[in-house]
Amino acid sequence: MEKAYKLLSLQKHISHKKAKSLIDDGLVSANGRKLTLARALLDPKTNFQIQDIAPISIIAQRGDLLVVNKPAFLESYAIQARFQGYELLHRLDKETSGVLLLAKSQSQTALEIINAFKARKVEKIYYALVSGIVPESATINAPILTKKGKSAKSKVHKDGLEALTHIAPESIIGKKTLLRVQIETGRTHQIRVHLAHIGHPIIGDTLYGGANAPRLMLHSSRICVLGESFEAPLPFSLC
Repeated sequence: MEKAYKLLSLQKHISHKKAKSLIDDGLVSANGRKLTLARALLDPKTNFQIQDIAPISIIAQRGDLLVVNKPAFLESYAIQARFQGYELLHRLDKETSGVLLLAKSQSQTALEIINAFKARKVEKIYYALVSGIVPESATINAPILTKKGKSAKSKVHKDGLEALTHIAPESIIGKKTLLRVQIETGRTHQIRVHLAHIGHPIIGDTLYGGANAPRLMLHSSRICVLGESFEAPLPFSLC
């Protein structure tokens, strides 16, 4: 047995530092299962796969507003850093893909959209692939409490903040369901926590009890704000 990062380094002809970074970023699978610990002891014959990060594509650029299709495995702040002079108007989790809004820093557009988020005047549609069969539409109304340290983790708790999530099954694939999800509030990990709470965790969401997969199967499909609608196509992995 040998440490995972050392085996990856040897197999892919990269440095130990690079191998650790790839594993820590969630980009490495071992024999088809996502690898989460760089120091995990593995068989020397382990077969590694490295996930490519898709390029950032621009959905729309109008005046001070910039709308991009965020790839999975890229932090929202890393995208902001690539577009100098723009600020994030909201965030998506690292492994969540889809519509992400930015605007010129301190612009009127940025102010109006941030206020629209606060006033719940933004329509947010996601798609999530979950474990189990969800037979009908439902609304999940359960408060969410978040603890933040080096990383954030949330849970349904009576002392939490109001959180509303609407779900509707789009298709059933074996023992999995593709859900259309609309959220009225924007609590940390809201969709992930609510779906785990009802016994249908998102595939790939190991933080909240989901089955192992190459990525978190959650995609921001559409955002409607200030009378405009922006969409990002569903990734092949979720179809």
